[in-house]
Amino acid sequence: MDDVTLLDGGLGQELLRRSGDVPTHMWSTRLMIDNPGLVRRIHADYFDAGAQIATANTYALHRDRLEGTAFEDRFEALYDAALQAAEDARADHGSGRIAGALGPLNGSYRPDAHPDLATALPLYTECAALMAGRVDLVICETVASLTHARAALQGARAAGVPVWLAVTVDDDDGARLRSGEAVADIVPIALAEGAEAVLANCSVPESMPAALGALAPAGLPMGAYANAFTRISDAFRRDKAAVDSLQAREDLGPDAYGDHVMAWVAQGARIVGGCCETGPEHIAAIAHRLALREVA
Repeated sequence: MDDVTLLDGGLGQELLRRSGDVPTHMWSTRLMIDNPGLVRRIHADYFDAGAQIATANTYALHRDRLEGTAFEDRFEALYDAALQAAEDARADHGSGRIAGALGPLNGSYRPDAHPDLATALPLYTECAALMAGRVDLVICETVASLTHARAALQGARAAGVPVWLAVTVDDDDGARLRSGEAVADIVPIALAEGAEAVLANCSVPESMPAALGALAPAGLPMGAYANAFTRISDAFRRDKAAVDSLQAREDLGPDAYGDHVMAWVAQGARIVGGCCETGPEHIAAIAHRLALREVA
């Protein structure tokens, strides 16, 4: 597994499953207050499964998402709680890296709602600055448009660590971003803005080969981590939609998902893991497959 970096799997869905909570657009944030030990335990389970990176629970920590909620005045405290959970899990494990997740403004899969560069840049910068000194890298996750890519990459520099870019692609055409723009058009932006790796995330696994093909010309380390939803529904694209608008697939257990991952590795992916609706058992299965690959 020396030549492949293994990420963790989904955090928000795993929190929901273990807590038995009712899904809302803020459930993963609220659990850090109501049940802070649960986030740490999930990070620990991913490390135990073979993950080399713990992705902190910062994806949804944006002021626009907190506005009008009980957490509106706890922005900095929530960042501290999320990063502390990952730090504690790593300390217990004795090794590993921490990635700060920089999720999209104004909701996932909503390129139509993403602010322009001038508006978005200070918001992403503020988030990244709160990660400085506490993460080993930042992953700009679920990037759905070219404008989103530029803003997130520029803002992420405030953390002072390597930045990876992860794009979400059309479930039916992995060569297209959710905005309809070509994934290939991300490549010059990634290079110009200093991304150190390019990935595709939070799309169905079947879309990843086309996405990887479009990202490969960057000449950077590339990778993929898919979700296990049937598809991203129109209902989920509404403002502040909850995850109950989405349906989990029944055909992507650890072995089936691992088949997809190993195909990405054969295609040249060197960073792999899981996204929504994947858990520690998926990561353990991938770690096992990667270890067998080394022996062979």
